[in-house]
Amino acid sequence: MTPSRLRTLTAAAFWLAAAALPGQDPDLRAVRDFVRVLRPALATECVRPFGGQERTSWSYLPGQRVGISLAQMNDVERRAAHAMLRAVLSAQGYEKTQGVLVLEGILREIETFGSLRRDPDLYYLTIFGAPSNTVRWGWRFEGHHVSLNFSSATGKIVAATPAFFGANPARVEKGPRAGWRLLGAEEDLARSLLESLDSGQRRAAVISSTAPSDIILGPGRRSVSSPAGLSAGEMTAGQRAALMRLLGVYLGNMREDVARAQREKIQKAGIDAIRFAWAGSARPGQGHYYRVQGPTFLLEYDNTQDGANHVHSVFRDLQDDFGGDLLARHYAESGHHEHPAR
Repeated sequence: MTPSRLRTLTAAAFWLAAAALPGQDPDLRAVRDFVRVLRPALATECVRPFGGQERTSWSYLPGQRVGISLAQMNDVERRAAHAMLRAVLSAQGYEKTQGVLVLEGILREIETFGSLRRDPDLYYLTIFGAPSNTVRWGWRFEGHHVSLNFSSATGKIVAATPAFFGANPARVEKGPRAGWRLLGAEEDLARSLLESLDSGQRRAAVISSTAPSDIILGPGRRSVSSPAGLSAGEMTAGQRAALMRLLGVYLGNMREDVARAQREKIQKAGIDAIRFAWAGSARPGQGHYYRVQGPTFLLEYDNTQDGANHVHSVFRDLQDDFGGDLLARHYAESGHHEHPAR
């Protein structure tokens, strides 16, 4: 079967499933509303099979993606796409997503080649599978400096990783938004925690005097070496609270119920096992990197490019990225059975 024929059949199944949805769950309702207004030709491009490598092939680099771009959507379709984002993200997460698109427009103005590569409309929405309450499905919103991946087991989004946000420039130097730092809290809270450490703690936390040129657990990688840095068990109560505030910034991009499930999993695995690691300079404005890693998750932040004014950050679920085993567990607990070809 040709890829185009498979996409047509998948899209047809998607339309049939969406038409039968009762609309009770907000995740399904948002997708149903998007389908209802989406022109059929775009649906064929937007909807992809759930299985295969496309769903787990993510990127934060500029370039074309599978699916359909904001540029291809009319105003009604675009509003429905944004409604999907608001349904699965917190207010903070949606604001950051919008901020990435704003920064893309700023890059277009300040880069000499920006008009050729930077476009706030070249962000793509892709749906995987036929969203319903009886089969697995998911969707992704992605483009330069953002990759948001959502997975559902029984009609409701249960996983929202990998979740990548970037910011270039990290601090806008001039223009109407001069001084704006889209990911400022991610830097400030980590730097404050580093500064609170005594000399012995800092020796454990600082793993290198040189920061890596990018995040380590990027596309194509699912694991890292053994956790490094200072453990939460070696921190004071105040430092542990600061560490949890930093973690909360990343979890705070997710919708409250998804974030709560992540917190419960992290707490069950043990807060004392979480480690904070820093690399590079401790001075603002110079290249630096940090990661926070526990048994079930890893988050990274890197600011080394373009004179340390270009941030990459990501939250990964080491057990259930792209839904992982979480989808199977939800099916087992709910008593659902799906066709093995899904």
